[in-house]
Amino acid sequence: MSRRIILFGPLPPPYGGVAIYMQSLVARLRGPNVRVWTYAGTKPDDQSVRFIAHRRLGTIPALLAAGRHARILDATHFHLEYPNALLTPIWLTLKPVLGFEWFKNILDGSLPKRYSQFGWLQRRLFQRALAAVDEFVVVSDDLKQWLQDELKVRQPVTVIPCLLPTPPAVRAVKLSSKTETAIEDYLSSAQRIVSIGVFFPSYGFKHVAEAVAELRERTGKDVGLLLLDGGFVCDETYRDEVLWERDWITVLEEVPNSEIYEVLKRSDVFVRAFGDESYGISRVEALWAGVPVIATRAGETRGMLLYDFGDVEQLVDQLQAVLLYPIREEPNPWAARYREEAEANLAALAKVLGIEIEI
Repeated sequence: MSRRIILFGPLPPPYGGVAIYMQSLVARLRGPNVRVWTYAGTKPDDQSVRFIAHRRLGTIPALLAAGRHARILDATHFHLEYPNALLTPIWLTLKPVLGFEWFKNILDGSLPKRYSQFGWLQRRLFQRALAAVDEFVVVSDDLKQWLQDELKVRQPVTVIPCLLPTPPAVRAVKLSSKTETAIEDYLSSAQRIVSIGVFFPSYGFKHVAEAVAELRERTGKDVGLLLLDGGFVCDETYRDEVLWERDWITVLEEVPNSEIYEVLKRSDVFVRAFGDESYGISRVEALWAGVPVIATRAGETRGMLLYDFGDVEQLVDQLQAVLLYPIREEPNPWAARYREEAEANLAALAKVLGIEIEI
């Protein structure tokens, strides 16, 4: 009998990068021995997906019911990256009792920086969890190097970027009437800039807003900004600072990922302003939509215009170059390369987990 495989992580909504990654993974890695657990947002309609109320210790009945001798790909944040004082010990206690294999999927590029700021309890929990992992799947060589060279882990560490294939049907999805209405003002702008993230300082929405404000001042053009808010975290004070007296900014919250492609296609340039990017799925999605990408020098950068996180002047210059002197390569030569890599990533992850799929 084949081993039970459990894919454990957030599914949208809300629409963060990890949730989109999990959504793509779940769509392709289906099978009689594959189970899906999720914990974020609302309970999904899909009866094959088990909703885990983790804050109510829902991992306990889930593990007792299906975790024995399973292989669990864990893309959650509360067992390792943000070790929870209650959930992490429960997980570590049940692991040897039930004999499940813990494949820790680390997608958080900020972890090395944050780890140096951990308190003694967080550090102790983290070290205990680190020792209990059977195999690591990380999204970048930097994370692998950090685990092996600085933390001295001895378990296998496999690098598999989180870019996975987008189903072709997604590219044909039209905007809902609700979304069409919400972005009417944005679409009426002479030039349109879109950015994806959340209202939190490290995601750089403020830098994008300041850059667009400067661009509008310099050029006198009606430049609209659309902020696609993933909604998984929000600093209200920061949000107010970004939006203050800027009626040319449109905010769209929790847009289904199936509609993002069409939103991107109707824009002139995409900006990804996140400072701690581990990979950056949205950057590549924008290239797939045929939109020029300006991004921070973090995560994936091939085929993109770059600027240093927080350097508004650099960002203005790049925006001005794209909008005033557009040079579009149709199709973008990197788009096909990324599609090939996405399929290879899926195959690599399936191989690590022991799942047979047709590519």
